[in-house]
Amino acid sequence: MVSFRREKFVPQGGPDGGDGGRGGDIVLIADAGVATLGAYRRRRRFRAENGRPGEGGLRAGRRGSSVELRVPTGTQVRDTASGELLADLVEHFARLAVAGGGRGGRGNARFTSAVRQAPRLGELGEPGEKRRVDLELKLIADIGLVGLPNAGKSTLLAALTRARPKIADYPFTTLHPNLGVAELEGGRTVVLADVPGLIAGAHRGAGLGLDFLRHLERTRVLIHVVDASQGVEAARRALAQVTSELDAFSPGLAARPAVVALNKVDVPEGRAAAEALTGGLAGAHAIAAATGEGCRDLLRAAATAAFAARVRTAVPAEAAAVGGMAQPGGGHRVYRRQPSRLADITVEREDGAFRVRGAAVERAVAMTDLDSEEAVGHLQRRLRGAGIDDALAAAGCAEGDTVRIGPAEFTFLQDSGT
Repeated sequence: MVSFRREKFVPQGGPDGGDGGRGGDIVLIADAGVATLGAYRRRRRFRAENGRPGEGGLRAGRRGSSVELRVPTGTQVRDTASGELLADLVEHFARLAVAGGGRGGRGNARFTSAVRQAPRLGELGEPGEKRRVDLELKLIADIGLVGLPNAGKSTLLAALTRARPKIADYPFTTLHPNLGVAELEGGRTVVLADVPGLIAGAHRGAGLGLDFLRHLERTRVLIHVVDASQGVEAARRALAQVTSELDAFSPGLAARPAVVALNKVDVPEGRAAAEALTGGLAGAHAIAAATGEGCRDLLRAAATAAFAARVRTAVPAEAAAVGGMAQPGGGHRVYRRQPSRLADITVEREDGAFRVRGAAVERAVAMTDLDSEEAVGHLQRRLRGAGIDDALAAAGCAEGDTVRIGPAEFTFLQDSGT
């Protein structure tokens, strides 16, 4: 605000324009109560509120309201332009400001000095950030169920938990991953994920394999569900095929702790094949998901491996998290914002003109009221003092050439500045 105190019996009250309020932020919040990213399929553009203008009497403007967007835990946030991973929101109520609001402009009371007693200039608000991000959900589960289509994974999930996935006797009944929570003795719980069946070429995207495999990256233990009723050789081929697809997608995924569930022993062919395979497969369990036979023993074995993996990953993470972001090997990462200066610029030719690039100088121009002669003069003195005039002259800019800074254009005058 550009304002002067005008009050009876107070001659020459001086400038009293207040600062503008900061703009609101766009904040992502991980919420365990949100299941999917479906809310963002239709509405994809969000804008926070502008800060309110300052007022006379040194009254500062109100800060703009932020927009808080709820996403499921396990959401990865990437910058669309650069592909950089901005955050992995795995903790409940983890927050990430993906676009920050600009600071409010300073009122004319901020520009007083010994030689300028009545400044008539004020700053515009700093433009807020604009950013496009990609949201990708990767489910978080202790145990993942993998296998060929129609191996009985959904039936097993229903037998081990209270989940009620769609179950039918045709391939690809499951089209989306399903989660269930199983309770063990002592009140301990584990989360199981039933991933749709994998087919040959799943690691290249066949059968939507890439959409399914990425959900297994957060699991600690895998249960390979094999249809034993197809015979010994078919069961071995099924196990080898699934292992091969996991290894092709991510070598670390194939090396994850695993147990084998030889399913459908409630039919004679399945029981005979399971008895032949149990001795040769480490960690194999003969089960019948439809009747519940052997399911509790399978769950105990998988949960024991999951708890052991949870302890192994928790200890180094806690040690690494002291003082910063957890890093592999016990280190930590500290982020420090590097302040930018007006002099941090590059000058390049652009369509017969000279383009000045630099975050600080572009911000200074954007916050200048170019309709105010006094504000433009203040900007000129700042640019000249930062050495930008000299940088332009060194780049070949001559009297009368056009100079572009952000969306604004200026004419270069060597005697009086830009």
